[in-house]
Amino acid sequence: MLYAFAFERVGVVVSDLYFLNPKPLHGQESPERGVRLELRVFESDELPGSIYAARPITIGRPLWRVDLLQDANAAPNTFDRTHHHPNVVGWEPGPRTFVEELSDDPLPWLADKFTNISSLLKEAGIAPEEISAADADGLRNAAPEIMGTVRRMLERVWAGELGQPKDDMGPGTVTSMRASWL
Repeated sequence: MLYAFAFERVGVVVSDLYFLNPKPLHGQESPERGVRLELRVFESDELPGSIYAARPITIGRPLWRVDLLQDANAAPNTFDRTHHHPNVVGWEPGPRTFVEELSDDPLPWLADKFTNISSLLKEAGIAPEEISAADADGLRNAAPEIMGTVRRMLERVWAGELGQPKDDMGPGTVTSMRASWL
């Protein structure tokens, strides 16, 4: 499932996520699942026809990423693999950055990032001109709605509705998998 919140030139995308990684990171050998949130560049093109035509929209490169992940076999709400990627170069994330406050209580930590845009930009190495005042205001104003969406998506992951491996992959047949929009 994918949610998108677009403002002027940037926006937030949120998706459920399931990873099976044959090259474990930090001793994390089991699959992981949860919710990924990215701050992304958005672009809208000119109308391709009449004033009633659908507008082409592109969700472009990521600027910052947060992964609210946990061991797929763990009890809900553990956030034992929750981290963020403050540095994204092109399409590739930098190393996982684990922050105690993020793992302890991720939604207030995230909401704080959207209300303190200048801090987020500095931490992520994003030039201030990449995010307009309208984008910053949009992120701040939409933070409660974005947090509500993340919360509901996490609840659906914990209920087993989202963040699951693909149905057509039987046990032992897959050595690596990422099931997600993001």
